[in-house]
Amino acid sequence: MKFDHIKNFVLGEPSGAVPDRVRGVIERQQADSEILIAWFQLIVVVTFGTLYAVSPKTHMYEAWETPVFFVLAFYFIFTVVRLILAHTGHLKGWFLYPAVVLDVVVVVALILSFHTQYNQPPAFSLKAPTLLYVFIFIALRALRFEPRYVLLCGGAAAACWIGVVVYVVTANPNDMMITRDYVTYITSNTILLGAEFDKIISILVVTAIIAVALVRARRLLERSVAEQSAAQELSRFFSPEIAAQITKSENRITAGHGHERVCAILTVDLRNSTGLSNRMSPNELICTLTDYQSRMVPVIQDNGGTIDKFLGDGILAHFGAAVASESYAADAMRTADALIGAADQWAADRKADGLEPIEVGISVGCGRIIFGAVGDQSRLEYTCIGEAVNVAVKLEKYNSIAKCRAVTLAADHDQAILQGYEPPEDRSPVENAEIPGVDTPQDVIILSK
Repeated sequence: MKFDHIKNFVLGEPSGAVPDRVRGVIERQQADSEILIAWFQLIVVVTFGTLYAVSPKTHMYEAWETPVFFVLAFYFIFTVVRLILAHTGHLKGWFLYPAVVLDVVVVVALILSFHTQYNQPPAFSLKAPTLLYVFIFIALRALRFEPRYVLLCGGAAAACWIGVVVYVVTANPNDMMITRDYVTYITSNTILLGAEFDKIISILVVTAIIAVALVRARRLLERSVAEQSAAQELSRFFSPEIAAQITKSENRITAGHGHERVCAILTVDLRNSTGLSNRMSPNELICTLTDYQSRMVPVIQDNGGTIDKFLGDGILAHFGAAVASESYAADAMRTADALIGAADQWAADRKADGLEPIEVGISVGCGRIIFGAVGDQSRLEYTCIGEAVNVAVKLEKYNSIAKCRAVTLAADHDQAILQGYEPPEDRSPVENAEIPGVDTPQDVIILSK
């Protein structure tokens, strides 16, 4: 248990089982990373080749006659092929293992060729600063967010350099050129084993640090991608405004915290839904509800409304609750008009298909509400609570009494006009209307008969 605690402290908390959709997102990111890595490697080999081509030569060979030229030419071709495979999506995982090793082998081969090219003893190669390119290739592997390739690259670099040191020491058994004097080492072709040991340790330590950082970053990446994917799924169950509040909340959302808002509540309901359920099979009823909701919901959302909940065949939406708005009433009235048009089109489409047209009832109520999360720790729900909700629900029942399709209070209609709403025609209030569940008579506006 203590070991697991230390492991999690060093590597970060494990992300747990990664869903396939999350793994797919990461794999696509890795494919893009391989393209980036291939471009960086091409830049490195072109840069190295350019520097070598323009640098003064102290030997009698032409640049293209040297081992460096052939090694660079081979590596350039290999890098171009890898870049093409990465761009076309044909760069397979098995190809990366030899490719990573080859990156290191090319650098070491270049270094090892120097003593031949410049007619110097093998120890001459140990002084080449070209070894620093190894750290570039180790760092490049980090772009893929997979520690195994970093470890492979760093391990291959350390192993290759050990091989170089062994070769240099044993190249001339009669004179291994080993010294313990640092000044002599710096000013001659002698070998200081401690210096080579430092290089190997540096390679391994840098590799280990990057690998640990990658494991921590990979776990964080998996959790982040999982949370982003969950947030995208969340938007299918909540309106975009609610989903944004949940995912962007700085503190853990708990029940009991609310905001007071002045907003508009809009309800949409199917007429005679009980009769429909008796006449339709379960599949027919669900398909009808899906068709109805797929027509109504986009209209509400396109006009700035937020779906609060689906109540069987009813839809409860609010304007200005999730995000405060100065045109909540006007937006709700425009939405009601647009919903009537959508309902007319739905009825016409059903009639054209030989189906029974279905009537829709709509109501709009405005006022102060409390908007927040309710429930307990196992189940929370954002909702609106207040008189505006009660009025909207009760107004919808008035549609049946008045034999109309959409209704609102006259005061709320006037408020919408003040906020920029332009009624499609002159509407006269119905004075002292008896609304079921409301104690006192109210003046109402019939939005559509």
